[in-house]
Amino acid sequence: MRYGIYISLIILLLTTSCGEYEKVLKSTDYDLKKAKAYEYFEEGRYVRATELLAQVIPRYRATEQVEELSWIASQCYYNMRDYMTASAAYRNFSESYPYSEHAEEASFMTAFCDYKLSPRPELDQAYSMSAIEQLQYFLRRFPSSDRAEEARDLIKELEDKLVEKSFLSARLYYDMEQYRAAIVALSNSLKEYPETKHREELLFLKLESNYQYASRSISDKQMERYQDTLDEYYSFIEEFPESEFKNDVEKIYSETARYLKLEEGN
Repeated sequence: MRYGIYISLIILLLTTSCGEYEKVLKSTDYDLKKAKAYEYFEEGRYVRATELLAQVIPRYRATEQVEELSWIASQCYYNMRDYMTASAAYRNFSESYPYSEHAEEASFMTAFCDYKLSPRPELDQAYSMSAIEQLQYFLRRFPSSDRAEEARDLIKELEDKLVEKSFLSARLYYDMEQYRAAIVALSNSLKEYPETKHREELLFLKLESNYQYASRSISDKQMERYQDTLDEYYSFIEEFPESEFKNDVEKIYSETARYLKLEEGN
């Protein structure tokens, strides 16, 4: 019996609340709408707050109040986890009100929303690159910010993701046995990220790709491509003489040397 009463009370409260909100939404009293938008924001009812703010902000566009209203709207989108809209809102706020008390946080949050949208390394990294760009801008503009160290840590994390993306993309061609494309992709990855933690493996895959490309080439092209393989071998072994890939590397050298008719020990 009591359970039924509780359910009825909850339904009544929800119905009353929805009815009140609909009246405010349709009202022509913009001061009321503004007050209720703030109230809903404080209560964590962000969808309702943003719907009211969408009506209120144009009305207050020429007033000083629009700055705080725009800031609240940005905060609502972020708290709703609508990071794409939030990023655009924070950016617009930062550009519109560069001397606002919220300008520093708006600049950081523009980048942080893009950071939130950054996917795993296998996927497109447009948001990662955008976040890095925005974080670097934040550091230039607010070098003494309390969030400067956090911004640098986020940049490092995002750059590591770009390195991983580059490595995975380059390795994909190797795994697909598209060795000519693999050589180009692996070379580009090494050039773009020379200090990558995957350097040894990338160099090995480049050596292996050169060897496979040479061995599968037409006879007129093999001499030149085996010579490229030999050059890659010397570069690899000079940098990683005790590599974990040493056995495979020596096999590649033996086959390459045999084709090029190198003397034993050269």
